Amino acid sequence: MKYLRKLTWNTHQQVTMATKHPLMASCNFAFKIKYLSLVENQKLLTSFTGTKFSYRKYHTNSPRNYHVTTPMEMSVSQYRSDLKNAKRIIVKLGSAVITREDECGLALGRLASIVEQVSELQNQGKEVMMVTSGAVAFGKQKLHQEIMMSMSMRQTLSSLPAGMDKSLIEPRACAAAGQSGLMSLYEAMFTQYGVRIAQILVTKPDLSHEGSRRNLYSTLNELIRFKIVPILNANDAVAPPPEADKDLAGVISVKDNDSLAARLAVETKSDLLILLSDVNGIYTSPPGTEGARLLHTYSPSIDGVNVVFGGKSRVGLGGMESKVKAATWALDHKTSVVICNGLDENVIRKIMQGKKIGTFFCPTHSLESPVDLQAMKAREASFQLQTLKPSQRADIINKLANSLIDREQEILAANHKDLEAARQAGISAPMLARLILSMPKLRNLAGGLRQIAATSATNVGRVLKRTKLADGMELRQVTAPIGVLLVIFESRPDCLPQVASLAIASGNGLLLKGGKEAYHTNKVLHHLVEEALAMYVPKETVALVSRREDINDLLQMDQYIDLVIPRGSKELVSMIQDKSKGIPVLGHSEGVCHVYVDEAATLDMALRIVKDSKCDYPAACNAMETLLIHKSHVRNDMFDKICDMLKHENVKIHAGPRLASTLKFGPAPTNSLRTEYSDLECTIEVVDDVNEAIAHINKYGSSHTDAIVTENKDVAEYFLHQVDSACVFHNSSTRFSDGYRFGLGAEVGISTSRIHARGPVGVEGLLTTKWLLRGDGQIVEDFSEKGSLKFEHESLSLPEDLEAC
Repeated sequence: MKYLRKLTWNTHQQVTMATKHPLMASCNFAFKIKYLSLVENQKLLTSFTGTKFSYRKYHTNSPRNYHVTTPMEMSVSQYRSDLKNAKRIIVKLGSAVITREDECGLALGRLASIVEQVSELQNQGKEVMMVTSGAVAFGKQKLHQEIMMSMSMRQTLSSLPAGMDKSLIEPRACAAAGQSGLMSLYEAMFTQYGVRIAQILVTKPDLSHEGSRRNLYSTLNELIRFKIVPILNANDAVAPPPEADKDLAGVISVKDNDSLAARLAVETKSDLLILLSDVNGIYTSPPGTEGARLLHTYSPSIDGVNVVFGGKSRVGLGGMESKVKAATWALDHKTSVVICNGLDENVIRKIMQGKKIGTFFCPTHSLESPVDLQAMKAREASFQLQTLKPSQRADIINKLANSLIDREQEILAANHKDLEAARQAGISAPMLARLILSMPKLRNLAGGLRQIAATSATNVGRVLKRTKLADGMELRQVTAPIGVLLVIFESRPDCLPQVASLAIASGNGLLLKGGKEAYHTNKVLHHLVEEALAMYVPKETVALVSRREDINDLLQMDQYIDLVIPRGSKELVSMIQDKSKGIPVLGHSEGVCHVYVDEAATLDMALRIVKDSKCDYPAACNAMETLLIHKSHVRNDMFDKICDMLKHENVKIHAGPRLASTLKFGPAPTNSLRTEYSDLECTIEVVDDVNEAIAHINKYGSSHTDAIVTENKDVAEYFLHQVDSACVFHNSSTRFSDGYRFGLGAEVGISTSRIHARGPVGVEGLLTTKWLLRGDGQIVEDFSEKGSLKFEHESLSLPEDLEAC
């Protein structure tokens, strides 16, 4: 039986423990030597940390070094967002990345950028190794200059045969001439960032021979221990020609720098391998061919059969097929891999930030498709949804409504998981309030969905205008779906069935991105939507996107997505508006709603409306945030009674500037008159009259919902027409600003913009129009001066039967 040294505390013999276990991270342990079996050592460490460990022997020199691997290390990254946690990283620079277009010399600017990014990682405490090409190109430039000088001298004595070409220079000689210059260049560049480097030249026999291989890995680990970046390259000066594949016992053969980098990544237990090439990643077929699509994620077991490879790189030994094979082998051995375009700016930084750069290798697609595929399928499925009869779309929505009641226990159980996780995470009270579902809430939700279904018969294809252009020519303007919607919402899981129903009723495809705080609830609700859709159309009609990092990519997909609707905080909406490129955004940035208590208001009505507007659901975007009171009420008991009522409801009051100057002992002044509290807090300010109230609202409001409480109808009408908001109410709570309460069944959001839709957006806001012209062979020439026809432009009555359109 083989024996290992027991791991007990001492300062003599050292065992190196590379582990990410929280109890042992970033520690070097020294231990007294005792001999125990492998099994006994495993039990010892398991009892110490509660984690099962595996061992791998690095070399036999004393002191003996063993690698202790936790299950966390043995698992490969499932998501790009995990890559920022990678500790040991190998960056492979392809020949095409660092070589000039003429293949004679290096692209110095590009190489300098890569060195800067690698230095950043090294200085952040990462352990970086580089596998680099470039010696041949550097040497070719050097030898070409020597040949040109030599040719010039000979030409003065005699004529030389034509046809001498720099491409005829022996590559091995180029490699020998270029190695020293390449490393001198790296040395100069890395020195600028205080990073030390070391060169290691390897050949295939070095990895085939056990003793040489052990020495290689021992050298690498020692350099890393001293915070030196090892730069490895195949020794092309003596390397034999590439051989046919001879992978043995699951170990990849080293034929080029791709396979060398993969072999090193696995043997050194690296967390991440970055293969820099001159293409953006893996395509379904060679880039530039018809139908070629970039795969942002690549699962060998799923995508391997769907990829067609082209030729090899313009320089170097490898091509994309070689890279994919090397990456797949590394992935199979628990190393994460990204293949990307090294010609792009800051590509390494972007990978470490989790951005969608190149192709990310993952074991599976985690039950979800890449977002570009989801968007494409949603568009294709939306065309099928549009062909359904209105009664069929209503059937889908009614089935979903029934499922909310029939499966309420399943929904509430999932919601309970989310609530527990949210409380443990310390989520804010307003966000927690939006997250909660209950039986009454589900029943109200189901009722709203049935209302949508009942009114869906005349949504798509409704004739808005009929015009007779001429004899035999009739033009109609009819309603039509927008296409594919992207709705991004935070916390509120009840948004999912509401928005899905509105999209189905309007014939739109839908991509949904919910907040992670509602993960379990959203998953169950989306499954119910899929079950309902399966009656008539593909389930991909409504897709759920679960990863936050996919949002940026979705906002660029204007070829698939037609409208973005964010529902959530001011920060979320602003972020979506800033990052959406070419796709319209429908939404509001915040809900700073006002209630103005006019001079002619009655006390009872003012108390009821103010209380309901603020306290019914303070986390809602239509809750009152600022109360404006006519100056006359400060001198009577109305002001005091309203304040007493708010305090009784545990509402924290902030004073506006004018109120604060009026009261000697009043509430603390507000920090801003534009604050959306989304909680039991509000601002109170005093105004002289309705004109000052209107001016205040138009200046500090968010154009969402504002109300006046007054018995003076003339003042009320003036207020209704002069306040520039999506919803303006008289003697009504601001909480009525809601799609369900407006009779829309539900809302996809509340828009404060002035284009397309404003206020609570129901089905009507998800429709556009198209023009249908029915003729009988007419052409434009028929209506010219010499033609026989004339335009009539006669308005016709609208048909009562939708099918007649």
